[in-house]
Amino acid sequence: MAKMGRPKAENPKDFKVSARLTEEEYKKLKECAAKDNLTITQALRNCIIKMIDSKH
Repeated sequence: MAKMGRPKAENPKDFKVSARLTEEEYKKLKECAAKDNLTITQALRNCIIKMIDSKH
């Protein structure tokens, strides 16, 4: 019998990061994400990648 369920992701996201933001920081983050038609998570990932790339 074939396996059921979702297929495994090519590059699974195994780590969860949490941060506390002020109301103003959260509003700015939401606005920035919405402007680029991204979710907050996608916007944060993009920022992290840009920060890492700019350091190397």
